[in-house]
Amino acid sequence: MFKFFLLCTLAVASRADIGEEDGVLVLKKSNFEEALKAHPNILVEFYAPWCGHCKALVPEYAKAASMLKADGSEIRLAKVDATEEADLAQEYGVRGYPTIKFFKGGDKESPKEYSAGRQADDIINWLKKRTGPAATTLGEVAQAETMIAENEVAVIGFFKDAESEGATAFLKAAEAVDDVPFGITSNDAVFSKFEVSKDGVVLFKKFDEGRNTFDGELSKTELLAFIKANQLPLVIEFTEQTAPKIFGGEIKSHILMFVPKAADDFNDKMAEFKKASEGFKGKILFIFIDSEVDDNQRILEFFGLKKEECPAIRLITLEEEMTKYRPESEAITADNIIAFCTLFTEGKLKPHLMSQDIPEDWDKNPVRVLVGKNFEEVVFDPKKNVFVEFYAPWCGHCKQLDPIWTKLGEKYQDSADIVVAKMDSTANEIETVKVHSFPTLKFFPAGDEHKVVDYNGERTLEGFTKFLESGGKDGGAPAGEEGEEDEGIDVSHPE
Repeated sequence: MFKFFLLCTLAVASRADIGEEDGVLVLKKSNFEEALKAHPNILVEFYAPWCGHCKALVPEYAKAASMLKADGSEIRLAKVDATEEADLAQEYGVRGYPTIKFFKGGDKESPKEYSAGRQADDIINWLKKRTGPAATTLGEVAQAETMIAENEVAVIGFFKDAESEGATAFLKAAEAVDDVPFGITSNDAVFSKFEVSKDGVVLFKKFDEGRNTFDGELSKTELLAFIKANQLPLVIEFTEQTAPKIFGGEIKSHILMFVPKAADDFNDKMAEFKKASEGFKGKILFIFIDSEVDDNQRILEFFGLKKEECPAIRLITLEEEMTKYRPESEAITADNIIAFCTLFTEGKLKPHLMSQDIPEDWDKNPVRVLVGKNFEEVVFDPKKNVFVEFYAPWCGHCKQLDPIWTKLGEKYQDSADIVVAKMDSTANEIETVKVHSFPTLKFFPAGDEHKVVDYNGERTLEGFTKFLESGGKDGGAPAGEEGEEDEGIDVSHPE
C-alpha cells in the first residue's frame, strides 16, 4: 500500500512540474513527454528570450490560449525556451525563432509545422482546421452571422445538396487553406439572409468591398485562386503580425511603398497606392511599410534605402531567386505605379542592382573591398584566384569571421595570383551571384571560364589555407551543388 501511495505521489508531482504562464504551458526536456501524454493536442512554440519576433508573439499567444480555455477546448498551447533546452530544440529541427509545431494525438515523431499568422484568431483558426472538420456546418442564420462577425475573413459555401459535386470541391478547398475559417450551409434561411439564390461561395471580409462572390467553375483549383486573390486587403501594412501572411502567401511578386505614417500626405499617398492596386489583384501584393519604425530599418537597408529617402517605391519577386526592381520616376501617383507594374507583368523591366561607389583605397588593405561596380572586373580576372566573403555589417557570424578573414588576407597579401576580398551584400548586388545567407564564401578560380566554387569547409585559417593551396578543391563544391548547411543568417525573407 505504501509503495502504491508513493507511486501516486510521484505521478502527481510529475504532472505538477508542468508550469504555466498566462495559460501557456512551460515545457522542458524533463516534462515534455509528460505534457504530450496529458494533452494529446498541443501547439508548442520554441522561442529565444532575446528574439523580437517572439516577444511580439507573447500577447497573441496568451490570448489564443485564453480563447481555447474559454471554449472548453482540450487543445493546449505551450512554449519551450530553446536557448535553455538546446537538446529538445535540436531534436525537433529548430533553426529559427519562433518555430511553432503542432503535436496531434500525442504523436511526438512527426509534428506539423505551424504555417499561419501570428494573431490569436489565426492560431485558433489553424488549430480548428487541424482538429475538426474543414468546414463548419451552419444550420441557422445566427451561426453564420457569428462566424462572419468573429473573423477578419470567412468563406461560406451555399449548397442545397451538401453531397453535390460543387460542395465536395468546396470542402477540398477548405482542407487546403489553414488560415481562413470555412462554413457550409444548406439552410434556406441562411441563403435568404445573405441574398444567395443558387449554389455558390461567398468570401466575407472586414475590409475593402466587404464580400466577394465566386463566379467561376466550382473546382478546388478555381476556388483556391479566388480565395488567394481576395483574402488579403488590396493594400496591407507590413507588421510582425502580417509578415507570415505576406511571405507565406501564394503571391510572390510584391510592390512596397516605404512611407512615414505620420507624414501629412500619408493618406494622399495611400489613396494613390490603393487606386493602382485594383488592377493587379491576385498578381502583385501591394504592401506599405512605415519607414519611421525602428524594426523596419533592416528592410530599408535590404533595399538600399534610408528613411530620409522615403517615400519610395520598390518591387521584389520572392521566387527561388529574389529580384528587385526600382521605378524610373520617384513620384508616387497611381498612373506611375500602374505603368511600373504593367512593365513588370509584361517582363519588360530590368532588375535594379545596388552598388556603392568604388572606395579610393579598395585595394590598399590585405582584404580587398569589392562593390557592385568593380566586382566582375576583379573576380573574373583570368590571372587571379579570388576568394570572396559576402557579408552583412550587422551579422554576428560575419563579425566572428572578420579577424580570421583579415589574417587570411595578410597571409596572401603579397601573392601574385591569390586575392582575398569581401563585399557588403546589403549594399551591393551582383546578377551572377545570388547570396542567400551571411556569410557566404565563394571562390573564383583563374581562367576564362568564369567558374564559381562554394566554400563548405571549416571556417578557420587552416581550413581556408588548405582550400586555397588546393586550388579550391579541399573544402569546395561547384556553385549550386549541395554542401554543408550554412550556419549563417538566412536572408531568403527580408523580414
